Amino acid sequence: MWATANETHEHLLELYRKTWRHSDGSFATLSLHTQAIVPWWPDGRRATTFGHLAARVVAETAQHVGHADIIRELIDGRGGSDGNTIGDSAYWSGYVTKLQTIAEQFRKR
Repeated sequence: MWATANETHEHLLELYRKTWRHSDGSFATLSLHTQAIVPWWPDGRRATTFGHLAARVVAETAQHVGHADIIRELIDGRGGSDGNTIGDSAYWSGYVTKLQTIAEQFRKR
């Protein structure tokens, strides 16, 4: 799934909102034990439950949110915990330096 050059920001946001409304409706009306079929999964593995699918979507979303956060950090230069109560800017600066030093050890291999 990807956005094409001719899809507007507004169109993409409305697709997201439509998906959100559909998800809310599904959780309001279906039990997590409701049987489900995913037709494009391999034979013998297509049968599942709504709860299993919901868990997969949560995990997938969390993974992509992490990717987006990494991109945001590269753009604005702020670490993921900036603004939180864990440590001050000196703490986070030292932490980033520590991670960069570790990463450099592997880059040289």
